[in-house]
Amino acid sequence: MENIIDMLKEKDCFCSLKGVTEDEIRAAEQTLGLSFTKEYRAYLQAFGLASFQGHELTGIIKSPRLSVIAQTVAERNNNAHIPDDMYVIEIANIDGIVIWQGSTGEIFETIYDGVPTLICKSFSEYIEHYTV
Repeated sequence: MENIIDMLKEKDCFCSLKGVTEDEIRAAEQTLGLSFTKEYRAYLQAFGLASFQGHELTGIIKSPRLSVIAQTVAERNNNAHIPDDMYVIEIANIDGIVIWQGSTGEIFETIYDGVPTLICKSFSEYIEHYTV
């Protein structure tokens, strides 16, 4: 399977910010009380935040709209079914859909305050197959 960084760069309409430091990543993890997966950490270090083909991934950014910290806190407050080891990787902005990643790397979807449903085994699988 391709490297997550190369996979994202190949997407149509790809754009990103600059990567963030290990200290910024650790601070975000500490704030959320969890550890990001290896792939999500690599994504953050390379881009900080990225978008492509109408998808806006969360990242480490001051603006709350796409901040992994702000969105995870907000969505945890909206949905009692979310385990403490999950963080938001994308807010779909349609039908209350939120895409989450758990500490095992699996990707889940919730709709409004529903129970998380497994949709992919990894962040790279989500980027490769689920974001058409």
